[in-house]
Amino acid sequence: MLKLLFVTPKKENLFDLASSLAARGNVEVSWAESGEKALDMISDTSVDLMVADEELGDMTGLELASRLLRVNPMTNCAMVSALSAEEFHKVSEGLGLIAQLPIRPDAEHAEGLLNRLKRLKELGVDLNIGHKT
Repeated sequence: MLKLLFVTPKKENLFDLASSLAARGNVEVSWAESGEKALDMISDTSVDLMVADEELGDMTGLELASRLLRVNPMTNCAMVSALSAEEFHKVSEGLGLIAQLPIRPDAEHAEGLLNRLKRLKELGVDLNIGHKT
């Protein structure tokens, strides 16, 4: 089972993405409304992917990604950001993010995230996304 944590104070911002991923089966979706809540949850249990909104109320998504490195550096993380790809790369370099997502990610972005996670699995990271024969 793939465990995903969506972090946003407004569920509707990430609902389409979460629904698209959950509909694929073998996916467990959890929600946190703030960065602190997400860090608390991740310190208690591991997740395969955290998707964070740009603004979380108590911190930015980038601040959460930075703090996540101290709690569990092996957690894959994707971030919603309105920045250009070049600017996003500059401000997020070293945070180990696997994807930048648009303000309202959808089913197409879900497919891209799953493909990235599958590639990580093929590199030897066991994320329990199907079985390779």
